[in-house]
Amino acid sequence: MSRTFVYARVSTDDQTTDNQVQEVERAGFNVQASRVVVETVSGSISASERKGFQSLLHKMEAEDVLIVTKLDRLGRNAMDVRTTIENLESRGIRVHCLALGGADLTSSTGKMTMQILGAVAEFERDLLIERTQAGLARAKSEGKKLGRPVATGTIEDVKACKAKGLTQAQTVRHLSIGLTTVKRYWKAA
Repeated sequence: MSRTFVYARVSTDDQTTDNQVQEVERAGFNVQASRVVVETVSGSISASERKGFQSLLHKMEAEDVLIVTKLDRLGRNAMDVRTTIENLESRGIRVHCLALGGADLTSSTGKMTMQILGAVAEFERDLLIERTQAGLARAKSEGKKLGRPVATGTIEDVKACKAKGLTQAQTVRHLSIGLTTVKRYWKAA
């Protein structure tokens, strides 16, 4: 007999998974609380490396159903999402995505839909990278300085503190700047 599980994920602590869980309920699914796994972790972290997702995998068996509200809850990388779904399918677990009309992503239609959406998402990401690269090249050709601004006077201040015999920690307190900044200029001093 199949059981239904929900995986809800947000990226930051100031977000909540409540909307995702409510969306599953509004879709007509009555999932036991023990079968709802929520976690706060970036979508750029592979599903196979997420603690919450791993605990979910330990609970699930063949013929179970996993519900996600959107594909990006499983991951942001199309290849990772595909690998995750293929792994679940190999274990006999079906994956349903509410944003795709509740499509079973392990079915032939679901696989095709997912591949098309994944291809479009990768295309959009590649376009964004190309636009960013073009913008940086244009700015550089116009003579604009790119990268972190130089901390005016900081190098000399760190050198002076080092010459006085202050430690890095004392320099941080004396100049009211970060330890990383002190370390970066300490080597040059």
